Amino acid sequence: MKNIIRIKEYHQTSDIRGRNSLTILIWWIIQGTIFRFSLHNMYRWRNFLIRLFGAKVGQGVKIRSSAKFTYPWKVSIGDYSWIGDNVQFYSLDEIHIGSNCVVSQESYLCTGSHNIRDPHFGLITKPIAIKDGAWIASDVFVYPGVTINEMAVVAARSTVIKDIPANEVHAGSPAKYVKKRFEEDELL
Repeated sequence: MKNIIRIKEYHQTSDIRGRNSLTILIWWIIQGTIFRFSLHNMYRWRNFLIRLFGAKVGQGVKIRSSAKFTYPWKVSIGDYSWIGDNVQFYSLDEIHIGSNCVVSQESYLCTGSHNIRDPHFGLITKPIAIKDGAWIASDVFVYPGVTINEMAVVAARSTVIKDIPANEVHAGSPAKYVKKRFEEDELL
């Protein structure tokens, strides 16, 4: 089989980043130092820092110091949501986290991939949405373009390749329906 892949011809336009190179460099320095080495309970400080770089962060949000944001200006997090240790926001596109959500440790929210049929390996980006009350458990990988709807749960170590309906628990790789999170009478 002839190899038609020509990765050396790959070209990423700079407009994907949403800010100039100096702003990005300053963010990466801040994130790698005073954000990363802030004390455990300095949530307001970390929220201030990512707001300073354009993130929209609601009240009472708790972001662990080891969480990483590629481009914080493409991230919004609703009130009282928690972001765990070593969560990765690969925010080449928008990532919207609703209110009262949990994104647990080691999870990876990936908004970018590459066109497997393009010999130049062209970049594809799609936003991710995590709706109010959803819980992403430990070490979950969320594909570009996925929506995890209200009060849905994704079990630990799952891979989410398609939307998760509201109030459902999904698990596995790829994640599949397990059960309802709450019975209908509990939601009243």
